[in-house]
Parts: sequence; structure tokens; C-alpha cells
Amino acid sequence: MALMQNALDMAPFPPYSDAMDMKLELVAVPVTDVDRAKTFYTEKIGFHADHDIVVNEHLRFVQLTPPGSACSIVIGVGITDMVPGSLRGLQMVVQDIHAVRAELLGRGVDVSEVDVQPWSPFVYFNDPDGNKWSLQGIPSRAETPAKTPKKRASKKVS
Repeated sequence: MALMQNALDMAPFPPYSDAMDMKLELVAVPVTDVDRAKTFYTEKIGFHADHDIVVNEHLRFVQLTPPGSACSIVIGVGITDMVPGSLRGLQMVVQDIHAVRAELLGRGVDVSEVDVQPWSPFVYFNDPDGNKWSLQGIPSRAETPAKTPKKRASKKVS
């Protein structure tokens, strides 16, 4: 009964105003060796190095962006208190999972075989510290129109 009551207490939120336009643009990734991680992400994975700023001996800010992405990662010194290698669930989307996998293999990345799931294919890799990444293959949305659920025939009840 308590579970049902909690569900009933949850009212839908009112519509958000235009001021509530939010974009995820930076994710901290914990690493032990900033230079090694920067080399891995730029030379092996193909990220663009946006910034590498040493503010002081306790703060170094390195911002890296995947090709085509509006969201970047930040590595460095004094950036996060997460344990290096502890980040899980980082995911990027690619159009051609097989082509991206082949390129990553050619760059020396230890990337998994393609894992085909009912909704999309995936490949997985770890950075040098063990932070876990997945790549999800989603073809161009223009090439794969959204499927409209079929309507069920209504039964006439007498």
C-alpha cells in the first residue's frame, strides 16, 4: 500500500520555461597520469584537445572533445575526487559501429567485439586507468525513421 501511496503522491511537474534549456557539456574523468590520458584520448580515440591549462601546482584543466560532440570531458589535477578508473557508463553514439571499431583497432585501442543488442550494437573499451566507455551504433536518424506503434483493433463489447 505504501508503494502505491508514494506513486500517487508524485504529481507531474509543470511545463518548463525556456529558461530551463540545459545542455550537458562537461564530464569529469578521473585519471592518474594526465599526460598519458591526454595522449590516449587524442591520439588513440581521436578527441580534440580544447584546453590544457595549468592554473597552479594543484590545478590543471585539460578539456577534450570527441569529434562531432557538443559534450567534452575534463581530466587533470584537482578536477575531481573520484578514484581514477572508477568511472562507468560513459557512452558515445556513432553512425557506423564497424567502421569506428576498425579505426580504433588500427590506432591500437583494445576494443571489444561488436555486441549486438536488440536495440543497437555496442563496442566497449577502457582508458589506461580503467574508466569504462561504450560506443553505441545508431545509424543516421534520417535513414531510420521512427517506428510508429501499430494500433490494436478495438474489440466491441456487448
